[in-house]
Formats: sequence, structure tokens, C-alpha cells
Amino acid sequence: MTTLLPNQEFNHLASDDQIKKTVQALEANGIRTVVVETGEEARACVLSMIPAGMEVFNPPSHTLDQIGLTVDIESSTSFQPLRSRLRSLDRTTQRREIRRLTASPDVVVGSVHAITEQGEVVVASATGSQLSSAVSGAGTVIWIVGTQKLVRTLDEGFRRIREYSYPLEDVRTRQVYGQPSAINKVLIVNGELPGRITIVLVRQNLGF
Repeated sequence: MTTLLPNQEFNHLASDDQIKKTVQALEANGIRTVVVETGEEARACVLSMIPAGMEVFNPPSHTLDQIGLTVDIESSTSFQPLRSRLRSLDRTTQRREIRRLTASPDVVVGSVHAITEQGEVVVASATGSQLSSAVSGAGTVIWIVGTQKLVRTLDEGFRRIREYSYPLEDVRTRQVYGQPSAINKVLIVNGELPGRITIVLVRQNLGF
């Protein structure tokens, strides 16, 4: 197995000017954007956004793991975490129910791989399991994003995925699942109806 080394060009926090430009573009594209200083602030901010009783899906996310949000969501008693329910389902005989739950939760909470200065959001996936809810299935989408993921252009965003996110994710999936990752499906969000998507930008290096 050949291990690719992540390109550290894509591992530096964005400047204040780049953050400001990106936030303005995201807001113009209908994507509400909140900027916070720390992962702890992001964690509290996200939990305050989730109404009581909602079904909440959190696809696997290194960002959520880092700030403790994965545990918060999956142990919550104020809303309905779907990951614990999904683990109880048989992946052979109950695949239809698994697809339904992951595709159309009330709220999906996760992260992305790149955001351009034009307000384009890019998410890559091997299976696509986290994409359908973000595209249209979820009523509310919340993404937590470290500002090292801000890039100038879409081409640079694709480079970031290939040269930085993918090598790190490949190591993770080999360790956790015993199989390699792949860039099989890529979602680009150019805009959204106002109120559906919120991005919480964190001035910390979080996630891949």
C-alpha cells in the first residue's frame, strides 16, 4: 500500500480578509454563516440550533469528533439521535429503513471539505451516504467548518480534497473499516433557499 502524504498547503487557517469575503459570498448564496473562535463555541452554537424532539443524523465526521459534538448528539435526550437507531438495524434485511433514515432526517449535522471565496461548498464522499440529506432530504443542514478549509477557487477546492482530505480519510477508513477510501461522489452547493443551511466557521484547525 502506498500512503499519500497530505499537502500541508491546505492546512493553514484563513486570514480575516478571506473569512470576511467567504462569509459575504455564502450569505449572498442563501447560506447563513456564523463565525466563532473555538470548537467549544461551535459545539454550544450547534446544540442551541437543534429544536427539541427532532430526528438528528450526524454522518461520520472528524470535525464533530474533535469538538465533542458526536458524543453530545448521540447521547442526547432532548432530540432523537439517529446513529444509535441505525446501529440496531440489520444492514442486510433493513437496508430500506437505513436509507430512509439517513436520507430524510429533520436535521443533519456534519462538515465539508472546502468552501470557496465565491461561496461554493464542496463535499466529497466514497459512498454518498451523507450527501442525500444535505442535497434535499433534511429539513435543516448544519455544517461546522474549520477555516483551514477555505480556498480561493473551485479548482483549489478539488485540489484540497485530492491532496489533503483524501490521504487523511484513506488512513482513517483503513484503520476503522479495514478498507481504502475513495473520491467517488462530489457535491457542490452553489446556493440554497435562505434558512435551510447554516455554516458555523471556526477559527481553529478542525477536521480533514
